[in-house]
Amino acid sequence: MEDDAAPPLANRWADAVGEGGHLADREICRCFDQYEVRPPHEVRFHGQRQDTASSGWQHLLELVEEAAADGREVFRPLLELSPAERRQIITLPPTIAKLVEVKHLVLYGSNLLRIPPEIGAMTNVQEFTPYTSHRLHWFPYELARCRQLKASTVSTRSLYGNAKIRPPFPSLQPGRASTRDLDLMGLDPAVWGTDVIQACSVCDRSIADAGLYQVWISLRVGTDTLPLLVNACSLDCIDALPTPSEGYVPTPHTGGVGIVQPPADYA
Repeated sequence: MEDDAAPPLANRWADAVGEGGHLADREICRCFDQYEVRPPHEVRFHGQRQDTASSGWQHLLELVEEAAADGREVFRPLLELSPAERRQIITLPPTIAKLVEVKHLVLYGSNLLRIPPEIGAMTNVQEFTPYTSHRLHWFPYELARCRQLKASTVSTRSLYGNAKIRPPFPSLQPGRASTRDLDLMGLDPAVWGTDVIQACSVCDRSIADAGLYQVWISLRVGTDTLPLLVNACSLDCIDALPTPSEGYVPTPHTGGVGIVQPPADYA
């Protein structure tokens, strides 16, 4: 459900915010104006890396293990972190792949910059709520593997290429047939969007044994159209991608200000 279609919030998310209110646990994002249509300008990925030694990260790891062990259907990890700990979390751990019983993933008001491709293993997720996570501008293509996902609540004005504002997408790196010169476990997030790329988003083939071709595609996931980042191992996998949602860039693309988007539907 897009944010501009939501009813007045009141205390709708009171059980998802946690201690410290709405702003104590996050940083302000100024990548692009999320309220006004502006002339296109170059946008880059957030380059911050997750501090895996922080107390917040260690606490989050414990919460994921607890949720996997008890098979809970609703996972609200940020609710159990302090404001300081929530501010430390800019991604989720790969161990979320264990959360196969979770039906509702709540990440309301997070400080997240990215979500790992392992979310695609959460195949029972029916509802996804990263609402008011204003630094979360894109999602991994693997999210489309969550076939049970029918409802989402996303702050769509925060997304690359959204229909209301049409901010640009970051430019992606040229494709390469071999990754032998890349440290796939230590990439620069400001360049590649993430610091780790292991498997093809489309066929699951090891990227280390193949090439790396990144493209953007806008697809309907849940009740929102989301910008998805594809890390493909070949041009054949790019060709196998579905048709993008109507009203968005009609083909997979590599971003940048030169990509022509449909006119903004500002309201």
